[in-house]
Amino acid sequence: MQKQVNLKLTKRQLLWKEMKKNKHNYVLMAPYVILFLTFTIIPVFMSLGISFTYFNLLESPRFIGLDNYTKLLLEDDVFIIALKNTLILAVVTGPVSYLLAFVFAWLINELKPKLRAFMTLIFYAPSISGNAFLIWLLIFSGDVHGYANAILMNLGFIDNPILWLKNPDYMLFVIILVQLWLSLGVSFLAFIAGLQSVDKTLYEAGAIDGIRNRWQELWFITLPSMKPQLLFGAVMQITTSLAIAEVSMQLVGFPSIQYAGHTIVTHLIDYGSTRFDLGYASAIATLLFLIMMTTNIVVRSILRKVGE
Repeated sequence: MQKQVNLKLTKRQLLWKEMKKNKHNYVLMAPYVILFLTFTIIPVFMSLGISFTYFNLLESPRFIGLDNYTKLLLEDDVFIIALKNTLILAVVTGPVSYLLAFVFAWLINELKPKLRAFMTLIFYAPSISGNAFLIWLLIFSGDVHGYANAILMNLGFIDNPILWLKNPDYMLFVIILVQLWLSLGVSFLAFIAGLQSVDKTLYEAGAIDGIRNRWQELWFITLPSMKPQLLFGAVMQITTSLAIAEVSMQLVGFPSIQYAGHTIVTHLIDYGSTRFDLGYASAIATLLFLIMMTTNIVVRSILRKVGE
């Protein structure tokens, strides 16, 4: 027993000594850790707690147990539509935008430095453009002056204009198209940085070891060398694809006709910012958080096998 106590004391002393040795690093990390705890970790746990209450901002939270989750999963038909739309958007835009971001980064990385910088700006600009939705509103305008309708009518594919943003049959298609166009953002830049950081001598060593073409270089050298960037890009793309809201709200309205463009996040905004039912909104946010975490774990486990 005395030996165990002494061993614990020794470990604590070593830990304290190590912390004192690296105290400057802890001081530098402190601002980020404080902000991360204050604006990320604590709000997540607060949201989880509020999800078990009825809270409308005017009254004190009243504990109601699992009522919000029961209503959400068994009684809220709009949430089921939002869940279906979100999963469709995530399954289509997540993997496709991830692959497009990497492919374009891989191709652009082969260019000369000045041209590479210019092309990086061209591909990244849509994700930070404030007027991006205005362009697509003009393209998919529901009258004969909309570019999509004008082109299709001139080619003889349609006789009358299509109400792209009002017809539930076309809303999800338009949202997917615009989301893919906007998806070359942070992940794209991370892939560019990852490709730039690959040790060039590895390709020479690979050629000696039997690598004969660019595809083998990509699989056995490039991808394993940029696993951190691949994981970061996957997390960002998953988060973005599951949190689509602004594209839907700007293009097809809020709420959209027959909720054809409704997503989990727009449902969350509806209850949190419009109806002020924060308990119910917190339950929606908690389920979305669980979906994101589960998807991230699955994708990370798949990416760890890259290059093996």
